[in-house]
Amino acid sequence: MNVIEYQQEFVNVDGARLGIQIYPEPVGVVDAPVVLIAPAMGVPARYYRPFAAALRAAGLAVVVADLRGTGESTPRPSRTCRYGYAELAADIGAVRTALKPRLDGRRTLLLGHSLGGQAAVLHLALHGEHEVDGLALIAVGIPYWRDFTGARRYGLLPVTQGIAATARMLGVWPGWGFGGRQARGVIRDWAHTARTGDFPEVDGVDTEAAVRRIRTPVLAISVDDDQYTPHPTLDRLCAKLTSAPVDRERYGAPDTNLDHFTWVRASGPLAARVADFVATLPAR
Repeated sequence: MNVIEYQQEFVNVDGARLGIQIYPEPVGVVDAPVVLIAPAMGVPARYYRPFAAALRAAGLAVVVADLRGTGESTPRPSRTCRYGYAELAADIGAVRTALKPRLDGRRTLLLGHSLGGQAAVLHLALHGEHEVDGLALIAVGIPYWRDFTGARRYGLLPVTQGIAATARMLGVWPGWGFGGRQARGVIRDWAHTARTGDFPEVDGVDTEAAVRRIRTPVLAISVDDDQYTPHPTLDRLCAKLTSAPVDRERYGAPDTNLDHFTWVRASGPLAARVADFVATLPAR
């Protein structure tokens, strides 16, 4: 798959500058549906260039937004940063607002990977579903420790809570072997999901109840050899989406061990599946 160059733009919101990468429109497609990708924790938007190329080849317009504090987005996580899941969810809304002139009249799909998927779910739950036609979750899950097997089940809880304790003590997670440098609020909220299996409250809002009210159609795909969000973790997240129609699928490639990150490099079939899903979305 040829890698396509993108146009780098920025969106300013609440003292942060969010980097967004806008790919050329697919050739020969008028008013192509738009896929807005929210990346995984610590993964820069440019990592998704092969996936963006595959989506574009499937007839979709693509935008990838760096999460706050990652890639081209600021602020760089530090002791003065207090943002968490609430801000990540709101940032998706800020990007959508900035893109509104380009998105009007088109089908729009939010596509989240890992932490980006959690942020996309919370965005729909907390900020409404208008102007979003569908949600795709790839290698996403609630990393609840009881949903893992073997030794990992009993190691996950102390590891995740130890990371949270370190971030709390230092005022920031330095990125030692996991997740890249992160604001302590992001790590706090992520560790909450690992400990409880639920989303944390956001500004006093019961996010679990809000997620249950989401009605946007969902395509949920887990990856066979995913070390961070194995199949049961996505099953747990899908079980929360009680009002939404959910297409639940698993993805793997013959003779290939695709994990939490490497699926991006072999994503042609996934891009085609996403395009098929978009084509089935009902008109707003």
